[in-house]
Amino acid sequence: MKGDRIRALVTAVALAAAVFHLYAAGISPFTALVQRPVHWALMAVLAYLGVGVRRRRTFDGLSTAISTLFIAAALVAACYIVIEHGELVRRSGASTPLDLLMGTLAVVVTLDLARRTAGWGLLSVALLAICYAFAGPYLPGLLAHRGYGARRLIEHLYLSTEGIWGVPLGVSADFVYLFVLFGAVLDAAGGGKLLIGLSAKIAGSSAGGPAKTASVASALMGSLSGSAVANVVTTGTITIPVMKRTGFKPHFAAAIEAAASTGGQLMPPVMGAGAFILATWTNIPYARVALAAAIPALLYYVALFMAIHLRARKMNVAVAPTEATATLSRLHLLLPLAVIVLFLGLGRSPMRAAFWGVISAAAMTLVAKSTRLDWSKTRAAVVTAASGTVQVAAACAAAGIVVGVASLTGIGLRMSQVIVTLSGGHLPVALLLTAMGSVLLGMGLPTTAAYVVLAALGAPALTQLGVPLLAAHLFIFYFGALSNVTPPVALAAYAAAGIADAPPIKTAVAAVALAAGGFAVPFAFVYGPPLLLNGSFLQVLGAAATAALGVTALAAGTIGYGRRTLMLWERLALLAVGVTLMLPGMLSNVAAGAVGSIIIVRKS
Repeated sequence: MKGDRIRALVTAVALAAAVFHLYAAGISPFTALVQRPVHWALMAVLAYLGVGVRRRRTFDGLSTAISTLFIAAALVAACYIVIEHGELVRRSGASTPLDLLMGTLAVVVTLDLARRTAGWGLLSVALLAICYAFAGPYLPGLLAHRGYGARRLIEHLYLSTEGIWGVPLGVSADFVYLFVLFGAVLDAAGGGKLLIGLSAKIAGSSAGGPAKTASVASALMGSLSGSAVANVVTTGTITIPVMKRTGFKPHFAAAIEAAASTGGQLMPPVMGAGAFILATWTNIPYARVALAAAIPALLYYVALFMAIHLRARKMNVAVAPTEATATLSRLHLLLPLAVIVLFLGLGRSPMRAAFWGVISAAAMTLVAKSTRLDWSKTRAAVVTAASGTVQVAAACAAAGIVVGVASLTGIGLRMSQVIVTLSGGHLPVALLLTAMGSVLLGMGLPTTAAYVVLAALGAPALTQLGVPLLAAHLFIFYFGALSNVTPPVALAAYAAAGIADAPPIKTAVAAVALAAGGFAVPFAFVYGPPLLLNGSFLQVLGAAATAALGVTALAAGTIGYGRRTLMLWERLALLAVGVTLMLPGMLSNVAAGAVGSIIIVRKS
């Protein structure tokens, strides 16, 4: 009986969240200090009811009591700022004891949500930021600052839009929930099966067909989900068993799915929450961000596709089509994707595009009997949307604490000085340091949280060294996403390993090898602006073509196969050729292409 009551309560809150966000997006928007706290409170209630958390709830007496207290704290703290936000603005800087109490509750709930949804990694980063705010006078050199007491810190984090209610949570409240709801509605109607079916028709009958199907499906699923782990569990349950039956070893089948699903976060038009934050943070229209990210995303999948193809040839994997999935009866579900692309292309806000995407998706489900949503599917869609957004909202709120401390103490500028100093002002070294920092910070953190923290701390250093704003932020975003397959904490690889019953670390290592081209792509677009569509048509076409050859050479060198098994020196030479082809320079590209061609066409 208790389980039924919890289920009914989850459904009610999830429906309330859907109604609230659709109303705000399509009928009457709210101010930031209303929209964001209400969004945060709804997601907090769902989290404490067991939705979107890392561990399954037991709902025993003590656990229920603790969750009830946290739900009450979240609701009280959110309601207080929603009701009093006008008065709070008028007496800014003169907080009352009640203000500070509500702020303390909000910070404690935010930290606990981070622990429950993202684990100890994000919680540790947020706690470290809070400690840094207090310890400023006792720190050496560039890390030192005047120090701030609890009163000033709470005011900054709770009573303004610089902390918990900052840009990261704003993106979750304004855009992310609606896009996740859009994906959940389409998936409940069979959209996921449609994409997998289309992928099978595109690539299923070639060498390593099921593995290529996983790549194409995960790229397409990037339009529905910005989470690598969500992509793994959505497509991997279908593609991994088929890959194993075709002849791929379990760890390699899992690695293919992990690498493919990680790329889904980089694939326009949606690209996950991080891309919306990137657009908001840099004040660059989201359509411009998505267009600029298109060629790098395609390069990532060219590299992965070629690595799969060469591995299949090397292993002599039989050509075998994947299991057929009905597509004709669901083709109308592609229209909502076109609606979103159209609205973004017309310069409409992502919120409005997502709103009409959800409305058109709901309408398209009614077209055919096979896609209509009954009550159980509707409930599943809104709960799935809530589950996906809980993790993002919790990560964004916790990341807001880090960003708030960074803005309060000025650590962002000082960290940029550290990077510039350590690199000696040399851009290649600064890029390597930033890439390593992005991967290390991204390990175990949601891509969104990793991007937000690095955008505040690392991006200014790159722009200071002359990297264009969009390229600098996309560079950080890419490496934060790639941390999903980077050992020792590779969440997407571990999820895929669980499905394949394979060793997690072995899976992660194989996934890194498959995604090797992806690690080179960010360096390529920093040094080659045409890859981000900065240049003439011929410049863009030439840069894309040579970069595609480059990632192909990298795949051949990594896998160790061309038309035959390659010797060690040939593999090393192809890796050098690949790097050279991805960098600008006509003479160097021609020379590298010639060397690569000789190696590939040699028969012995």
